[in-house]
Amino acid sequence: MTEKLMQESQIYDESKVKTLSSIEHIRLRTGMYIGRLGNGTHPDDGIYVLFKEVMDNSVDEYIMGYGKRIRISSDRTSLTVRDYGRGIPLGKLVECVSQINTGAKYNTDVFMFSVGLNGIGTKAVNALSENFRVVAYREGNYREVVYCRGELISDESGKSSKRNGTLVEFTPDREIFGDFSFREEFLQDRCQHYTHLNAGLRIRLNGTDFISEDGLMDLLHDEAGESAMYPVVFFRDKTLEFALTHTCDFGERYLSFANGQYTSSGGTHLSAFKEGITKGINSYTGESYSSQDVREGIIAAVSIRIKEPVFESQTKTRLGNNDIRGWIVNTVKTELEKHLHKNPESASILVNKVKINEKVRTELSNVKKKAKQRARQVALRIPHLKDCKIHYGDDNKRAEETTIFLTEGASAAGSIISSRDVQTQAVFALKGKPLNCFGKRQDTVYKNEEIYNVMRALNIENDLEGLRYNRIILATDADVDGMHIRNLLLTLFLHFFEGLVLDEHLFILDTPLFRVRNKKETVYCYSEKERQKALTRLGEKAEITRFKGLGEISPKEFGQFIGKDIRLEPVRITRLKDIPEMLDFYMGRNTPERREFIMENLV
Repeated sequence: MTEKLMQESQIYDESKVKTLSSIEHIRLRTGMYIGRLGNGTHPDDGIYVLFKEVMDNSVDEYIMGYGKRIRISSDRTSLTVRDYGRGIPLGKLVECVSQINTGAKYNTDVFMFSVGLNGIGTKAVNALSENFRVVAYREGNYREVVYCRGELISDESGKSSKRNGTLVEFTPDREIFGDFSFREEFLQDRCQHYTHLNAGLRIRLNGTDFISEDGLMDLLHDEAGESAMYPVVFFRDKTLEFALTHTCDFGERYLSFANGQYTSSGGTHLSAFKEGITKGINSYTGESYSSQDVREGIIAAVSIRIKEPVFESQTKTRLGNNDIRGWIVNTVKTELEKHLHKNPESASILVNKVKINEKVRTELSNVKKKAKQRARQVALRIPHLKDCKIHYGDDNKRAEETTIFLTEGASAAGSIISSRDVQTQAVFALKGKPLNCFGKRQDTVYKNEEIYNVMRALNIENDLEGLRYNRIILATDADVDGMHIRNLLLTLFLHFFEGLVLDEHLFILDTPLFRVRNKKETVYCYSEKERQKALTRLGEKAEITRFKGLGEISPKEFGQFIGKDIRLEPVRITRLKDIPEMLDFYMGRNTPERREFIMENLV
């Protein structure tokens, strides 16, 4: 009987073919339109994508010369955006906010440099909101439409004395986003980005004003702070804007944008920008410095505006236009060379930095050679690494899940190794407390055997492009020694590989502190508050076990803490300039200030 039912359910005929409305498709395949869902605790969560889709339309009005102000009000669950642009044409308001592939962004006379060219953004906000209200004001008239989960609830119009523009108010759908909340700091960061990318635009968020007169120059000052070695090199015309400087930090740091969209994965505009920097410096000096020497320690931002942007997906994280490469390379080369000739003092500092990079790289090559020879003598494989089968960057749908746990010793590693997913989870067992890398030279990562093996395991010796795991998780005990090891590892990554942290690949594993159980139920608790709550529910006679270290948790128990319900705390640094000051305070020499801080916060 069961087999017969299965055969009937597998019949493929006309009755099985379905046609979904655009709203139904957005709600069914949400990730296809806005990427991740989330609950608002991560800046890339879907509710902030909804905010961005609404804001992009208002910013497009400013770009086209209409409306210099945008007002935003928000609480934990709702957002309202009011611009003073031209206002959506009243007769097409319903179509513009509810019908996919409908909008004026296809007309380059009306919207020359828009990021939203597919007519989807606002419709996705509509479909994914339990309340969606739009009011368009034009020439003394208004029209207001209200929706619930994409279904039109009301439509009214009439006379109005309010200024032209559009008001959008929405509350994301709890059926999709769960118990979410908007975080003020994430909204502020996005508003600051919008003003940096659109000099002169004034945005007011809950009473706080954001404005930038010098665009990317202001952004770079905000990011680099006092760590900049020379005044920011800045250029801006109608289609291209860039800013750059060098710091004494290791690695490279770039912020790239296309039509106001932050392209976190870069694209052709970023690669062309990098090439232009190298050519500009070599043309100025008459030398042939390698791109690695030119760009070591650089922090830069580039923004372009083009009529037909080609993005990899609806989330628009990588630009794919190949026809823009030539003019970006030539413009960056020419303008950088001009700037260096006009500013000899800055040019001298920049060229000296490149020469130092070249010298350090040459010295490092010998240290690298010895380190590699030593590693080959130890073993063909990387010691203490239990690898997984799928890696970040593989053409595999699970590549984003790839994880490596950096554990505190063999006993902690044992539980994870026994219960991990061998397809996507790797384990590296540290032998003891790693070296405090603060203030150390770059050759430290090659001379210290354990640090070198960590770098080899991650495959980040040359750059971050070859990173083998999407998530690097620090799995240490919740005691003083474990916290110390965690801080030493954080210092290692922030000092030598800050790009991993800035790109949000580094996490801290949250493991349970208590197990509370009776004969019927077992509850794992991550805090004293959770322990007390479980004790109240299970009764005062329930057995309480305090886990002192990861090695005390059996593999059978540990499996549930690193599976689909894994609790991770992302390590986030929003600005590069925050790193040196923070490391100096916590990991530098003992100072009266740090001693006072410890005494005041000692539990």
